[in-house]
Amino acid sequence: MSWHKRLESWAKLALAFVASALLWRPGRRRRPGTPLPAPRKVLLVRPDNRVGEALLTTPLMRTLKAHHHPAPEVHVLVHAKVARVLNGHPDADVIIPFDRRRIWMGPLAPGIAALRRARYDVVVDCANWESPSVTSALVSRLAGPEAVVIGPDLWPVSRLHSLPVPARTDTRNEAVQRTHLLTPLTNGAVARGLSFREPTVGPAIRAYLDVLAGKPFAVINPGGRLGPRRIPPAAFAAAARALVALGRTPIVTWGPGEEALARGVVDAAPGAELAPASNLDELAALMRAAGFTLCNNTGPMHLSVAVGAPTLAFFLRMDMERWGHAYAPHRMVDLTPLVDGAGGQGLEERAAEEVRAFAASLPS
Repeated sequence: MSWHKRLESWAKLALAFVASALLWRPGRRRRPGTPLPAPRKVLLVRPDNRVGEALLTTPLMRTLKAHHHPAPEVHVLVHAKVARVLNGHPDADVIIPFDRRRIWMGPLAPGIAALRRARYDVVVDCANWESPSVTSALVSRLAGPEAVVIGPDLWPVSRLHSLPVPARTDTRNEAVQRTHLLTPLTNGAVARGLSFREPTVGPAIRAYLDVLAGKPFAVINPGGRLGPRRIPPAAFAAAARALVALGRTPIVTWGPGEEALARGVVDAAPGAELAPASNLDELAALMRAAGFTLCNNTGPMHLSVAVGAPTLAFFLRMDMERWGHAYAPHRMVDLTPLVDGAGGQGLEERAAEEVRAFAASLPS
């Protein structure tokens, strides 16, 4: 970590420590195991600007609606850039776009006054236990001055929580750990799995889906937000050729700035097709219709899992156990040893082999 990043990190920790002292009120802290009253209105807080992070809140939404009776009103605060990911989700009553840049203003920060007027019974800081998320904890505490604030038991941000929740010791999986935050409310019952709204599809993609109807195909998404965590496109091209040999047409999808990457995969795999431009809902619809997604560890991986499409995800330089979805019908594969340790030797063959094995595991 560079010196300025280290300095920024220490400054945030100092802010959490000072804020916890300034915002302390007697009687807020709850002992572990203390019964909580049935909440009428719950706020989930995750002001992160990544698509995958927004989708990782969906098991918490489902848990509150399915495992708490009566079901509370569920509001979800997310970064303004990813509010579109959760808008219209059937388990969310209100999606609140939030600009976190002025949170240093405390109760005077834009949006905080409206949150306080909502008078939430419970606020859940949906951060993780790996590193303290000062912004998320501070927003949670400011949003619920009278609320029970639940969050990860991680110093110093746990000082801002009414009820810090220790991490599970039997898993590092992020989706499972975050849903675990709700166990004080649900007596341990939680929902598993990501979810998404019914996709809204425009005329162009609707027509394209009609053309694909009845034809075996698979979605390949070779892009990703962070280049160093993408598997080289040659491996996706090899996987596409394997799909063609199996009788499945690879449909190569792409996001902003990724069309050239997708075209390179298509050009190296005769029989593959370049997908039309698509938005998030249309990508979700393509994945669901295909019933087979191949991708990197990116937002589209979480989206594919959320719509129930069997997903084969290639990981590179990321903790697969933590960020993956290693349960049927999905398969997560860590290719880091081949890319970094073996210099890429055998990578294309491995990618093709994984595709063939994954295809064989799916219902015909």
